[in-house]
Amino acid sequence: MIDVQHVSRYYGTFKAVDDVSFSVNRGEIVGLLGPNGAGKTTTMRMITGFLGPSEGSILVDGKPMSTESKDLKRLIGYMPESAPLYGDMIVEDYLSYVAGVQGMDSAEKVPRIAVTCGLTEVMHKNVGELSRGYRQRVGLAHALMHDPEILILDEPTSGLDPNQIIEVRQLIKEIGKTRTVIISTHILSEVEMLCDRVIIISRGKIAADSPTAELRARFGHRSALSLQVSGPSPDALVKALEGIEGAAGVTLAEAPGNLVSALISVEGSAEIRPAVFELVKQKGWTLYELVLRQNSLEDVFRNLTSGGDE
Repeated sequence: MIDVQHVSRYYGTFKAVDDVSFSVNRGEIVGLLGPNGAGKTTTMRMITGFLGPSEGSILVDGKPMSTESKDLKRLIGYMPESAPLYGDMIVEDYLSYVAGVQGMDSAEKVPRIAVTCGLTEVMHKNVGELSRGYRQRVGLAHALMHDPEILILDEPTSGLDPNQIIEVRQLIKEIGKTRTVIISTHILSEVEMLCDRVIIISRGKIAADSPTAELRARFGHRSALSLQVSGPSPDALVKALEGIEGAAGVTLAEAPGNLVSALISVEGSAEIRPAVFELVKQKGWTLYELVLRQNSLEDVFRNLTSGGDE
């Protein structure tokens, strides 16, 4: 559905996007991740045809996208991070205006899109009076008005409170059942909840492109064991743990009361919990905690984008 081929984009002498290539299949929900300034928004604007690439090409539905490709642009709905809305207009009037501009029958289209985006209760209010969550919904309704096959969302839950975030995520997940969706975000929990696949961009280049579960498995195999015991001195605990096969390193951690705590780095996929348990038992120490902590998606993101421009 979308094919980005060796695309670069310059702003003067600054290279915001550097030889980026990826494809998005019909029906996929893809998360486009990266730190601030990594090139996410520029990449999305090129996909929509708002910006042209300095180098490379973008195909949408097998045809080259350009700033003049009106027919291809009709396949895409785009919601920027701060949706440009007319705050003095009533929601219903604003959506009717959008429908008219796009050649839609507003009498038929607006009530249906209001139900889809959960706007029925606020159709009589001014856009400027709405909460940020409802304004995001209006922006989403705008992007969906012409029934696009592709939906591109830039930070769709930015600035929302926890309840609004849940509501907007549920809405996006429902919409994504019938459309190809690209979501730009830096909220990792959002990616895990919504996206089938993750593309991570760092300093204008692709650092990773993988299904969400595989990304974590590939870069998240490293783990650590959190241990809390009573009985030994900190030095004695470290010395004993360093002798366990598969322990890559031991670091003391804060612990309450008279407990001693350590974080044990694990080599590869080694399973050292039984050995740690036997050590504690043999030493006569009292075990309070033994927890395996896998690398999270946040850890993967930090590892892949460390050194990027914030």
